[in-house]
Amino acid sequence: MKTLIKKISSASDLKKFIGYPYKLYKGNAYWCPPIRRDEKDILLKKKNPAFDFCEAEYWLAYQGKEIVGRIAGIINLAANERWKEKRVRFGWIDFIDDQEVSCRLIEAVTEWGKSKGMDCIHGPLGFSDMDKEGMLIKGFEELSTMGTIYNYPYYPVHMEKLGFEKAADWLQFIMPTDPIPDKVKRISKLVAEKYSIKPLKVKRAKELLPYASRMWDLLNLTFKDIYGFTALTKKQINLYTKQYFSFINPDYVSFLVNDADEVVGFGIAAPSLTKALQKCNGRLFPFGFIYLLRALRKNDIVDLYLNGVHPHYQGKGIVAIYHNELQCGFIRNNIKTMVTNPQLDTNSAVLMWKMYDTRQHIIRRCWIKHC
Repeated sequence: MKTLIKKISSASDLKKFIGYPYKLYKGNAYWCPPIRRDEKDILLKKKNPAFDFCEAEYWLAYQGKEIVGRIAGIINLAANERWKEKRVRFGWIDFIDDQEVSCRLIEAVTEWGKSKGMDCIHGPLGFSDMDKEGMLIKGFEELSTMGTIYNYPYYPVHMEKLGFEKAADWLQFIMPTDPIPDKVKRISKLVAEKYSIKPLKVKRAKELLPYASRMWDLLNLTFKDIYGFTALTKKQINLYTKQYFSFINPDYVSFLVNDADEVVGFGIAAPSLTKALQKCNGRLFPFGFIYLLRALRKNDIVDLYLNGVHPHYQGKGIVAIYHNELQCGFIRNNIKTMVTNPQLDTNSAVLMWKMYDTRQHIIRRCWIKHC
């Protein structure tokens, strides 16, 4: 059947765009349904501060009256300026196993990008590094995390047929929280003493707030050379501070400070919400929030979200301090398993996991193609 592509132009269309994957992945045991309200806030210009430096369009693919695919096109002007490139991003890509559908979706973004002077298309990427990125190419039978993309095994097959090549790969690891490796304990103690660095000790989440902006500034500095990264703006920092620190358990946060009370390293984690989101299918109301609250209070899996070390201290073992601190908190809360955030395969930080009894279970890919 012929595939038609429709650019989104109404609130009704956007609702269909957001709702499509809930149909496509219905019954899938590994997909983590996103929170629908969050998806809407990310995609709406009036809600997402990334639109201060981004342009975006969204499309739906139809066969007859049935929606068979979706895609977002994003031009991150700040990223293009930072990296001296003319690239259009694609994201929020989902489609049935029909090559014509995936081809037409990619064509829509490509032609839009070319009309804006772009010469290359890459993705899946979001508006910023804080959005989900990377198409799953290994780990299709692994439980996805709230902050990552899940897709069917036929997706990367379509991308290769469309002429895309690897731009970057992200790896994820899964491992037990207990025991903490002796080497991590030893390095943590030695490095803390040598560089006069200590974990910030707090009892309540609001005590972290005075340090939150410093953490985001450190993230901007630490991530500045990472693939596709653009520095977070003040508006974004304010938004993410509310999102991350409104409910966070201090046992799952480790800020490292030096004698000058500067944040020189950090690690942030949270209990896995995947199973809770599967139960409520991404809806907070009327009862979805109850599943989420239960998951935050009682869980045996934790997702590692953000981490970073000041460039001055990189390569000196600082990561061992916050990993040791975080694992102590995990063990206190009866967490049995931790899952890392996606990390670039070229990132030397992945060597940290060689100290652990890890399983490298997931690989995600950013694809690239000249327009």
